[in-house]
Amino acid sequence: MATGRRPAGALEQEVLAALWASPEPLTPAAVQERLGDGLAYTTVKTILDRLHDKGMLTRVRVGKAYAYSPVVEQADLAAEAMRAALEASADRSAVLSKFLGEISADDAAVIRELLGEMP
Repeated sequence: MATGRRPAGALEQEVLAALWASPEPLTPAAVQERLGDGLAYTTVKTILDRLHDKGMLTRVRVGKAYAYSPVVEQADLAAEAMRAALEASADRSAVLSKFLGEISADDAAVIRELLGEMP
């Protein structure tokens, strides 16, 4: 039976996306407002605390609350997820082949360009 709940990883991604989109640190209330989908303040605060504990966010005191900023860039986190998925596979060649077979022509052109720049 579906409960309508999202996995913690999905919520973490949504919170990180809100922080990446902001030019300044955000309080839990500001993150909650930007997500705008009925998440409880305590849920947002818990996610921010967990991300901070993982070393993914910094925080500064703003009045009685903390304001959070991401330490990692979005591209770094995505690259790490891709690397972890590849390393978890028993057949790296098959994974790479499948991945490359499904990317857009524009993405393939970027990969060719990047490979051409490698020593």
